Amino acid sequence: MRTYEIIFILKPDLPEEEASRFVSQMEGVVTTTGGTVRKVDRMGRRRLAYRIQRYMEGEYVLLATESEAPTVLEVERRLKVAEPVLKYITVRTDEDMKRLAKKQQIRARRSARKKPKASAESAASPA
Repeated sequence: MRTYEIIFILKPDLPEEEASRFVSQMEGVVTTTGGTVRKVDRMGRRRLAYRIQRYMEGEYVLLATESEAPTVLEVERRLKVAEPVLKYITVRTDEDMKRLAKKQQIRARRSARKKPKASAESAASPA
């Protein structure tokens, strides 16, 4: 399974219970299509960089999932037709994590190969 982060912006005039219901509905879509929800982060109301559908603010929601591509396509399809959603974006993050782990592994090997310079110099020159 792949790791994705789905961020979407809800309308600011949406009541809190409807926003909660919508977020739980998106969680349900992920779980029923075979994925798992790792994290749901409601980032709150923030100012938008530019006006979207007459709104200058929006409520940001981050949905971190582990799923396959058809699950993400279904979530995106539902976000596209949902009335309270202003914008959304999906980012695949597992490739970045693999790349980061590989870099850390290389750095660890390099640091294990290097000899500490301070101890080598003090041992070479007698006092």
